[in-house]
Amino acid sequence: MSALISNVVPSSGFCMYDRGFSSTYDSGVGVIPNSTFNAHALRINSSKASETSIFHFFRKNKINLNSVTCAKSSSAPDEPKKSPKSSETALILIRHGESLWNQKNLFTGCVDVPLSRRGVDEAIEAGRRISNIPIDMIYTSSLIRAQMTAMLAMTKHRKKKVPIVVHKEDDRSIAWSRIFSEQTSSEVIPVVTAWQLNERMYGELQGLNKKETAEKYGKKKVHEWRRSYDIPPPNGESLAMCAERAVAYFKDQIEPQLLAGKNILIAAHGNSLRSIIMHLDKLTSQEVIDLELSTGIPMLYIAKGGKISRRGSPTCPRTVGVYAYTSNLARYRELLENMEE
Repeated sequence: MSALISNVVPSSGFCMYDRGFSSTYDSGVGVIPNSTFNAHALRINSSKASETSIFHFFRKNKINLNSVTCAKSSSAPDEPKKSPKSSETALILIRHGESLWNQKNLFTGCVDVPLSRRGVDEAIEAGRRISNIPIDMIYTSSLIRAQMTAMLAMTKHRKKKVPIVVHKEDDRSIAWSRIFSEQTSSEVIPVVTAWQLNERMYGELQGLNKKETAEKYGKKKVHEWRRSYDIPPPNGESLAMCAERAVAYFKDQIEPQLLAGKNILIAAHGNSLRSIIMHLDKLTSQEVIDLELSTGIPMLYIAKGGKISRRGSPTCPRTVGVYAYTSNLARYRELLENMEE
C-alpha cells in the first residue's frame, strides 16, 4: 500500500460549524468557493436561511439540482440530535514545523532545538488549515519545537482560545498555575506535555550532519538505522522502541479522552507520529518504515462509535470566513467545488 501521507491533496471539504462537523467528509478538508458563491455563503451562514434560499441560488446560476447527490449532513435541522455515543470527535496530528537542525540537515532526535523561520510559517499555516476544527485538548512532546508548533497553530483558530501548559510536576506547580476565574478557565485550552511523544532518540547520531554520517558509516548502514523498524543507531532507539512508548501513552492517556468526546490535537515528531499512525491505521512494520510525514502538515482522524479512522489532510481555503459552512451548504459541497473550475 502507498503510505506517502504527506502528499495527500484532498478534493472535498470537511465541514465544521458550531454544532459539530459533517460525517460526509471524504478525503480532505476545505473547498475554495468562487466570488459569486462567497457572497451567498456569507449571507446564508450569517443568517438562518432555509433550504429554499439555497435552491434559489442554484436555480439562479442554472445549476441542475437533479444531478446533485446529496450526502445529508449528520446534524441537519430536520434530524434528531445525536446521542453522545454516536457523536464524532476529531483527532489532529501535526508534525512540528521545520527546526533549525532540520534546516541544517542534522540528526536532531531528542535534542531540544527550536523552529526555524520557515518552521514558524509552517506552524501558522497548519493553524489556518485546522482553524475551524474544534479542539478541546492539546498534547505535545516535551520538546520546544512541538510545543511552539501547537502554540503558533492555535493563534489562527477561530475560537481564539489561549493554549495553557498544564504543570503537574509537583504540588507547588499545580497550586501556582491555578486559574481562579471561571470565565478565563472557559477561554483556555489545556496543553499536556509528555516525553513519551518525543522524537526517536538517535543516540550517537544526534547533532551529526546526515550527509557526512552517510559518508562515514556508509549509506547502507545509515539507511538501515534510519529506515529499519527494529535496528537502533549506536546507543539510540529503534522505531520499534519509539513506538512502544508513544503508542502506550496514546492508548493510556489520549485515546480515552478522544472516545469520551474530546477533540484533540497532537503536535509531535515524525517517528512518534508514525508510531501512532501505525497503531491507528493498523500498518505492518514494513509499511510504517515507508511512511513519510512532512513538517507542518496536519493529519485528520475521526472517532465515532468506538472506532478511529483517517480522513486526510486539511486544506486551507482562501476565504476563511466562508470555510465554516452551515449544514445545508455542506450537502452541496461537491458541486460547489466544481463551480470553482
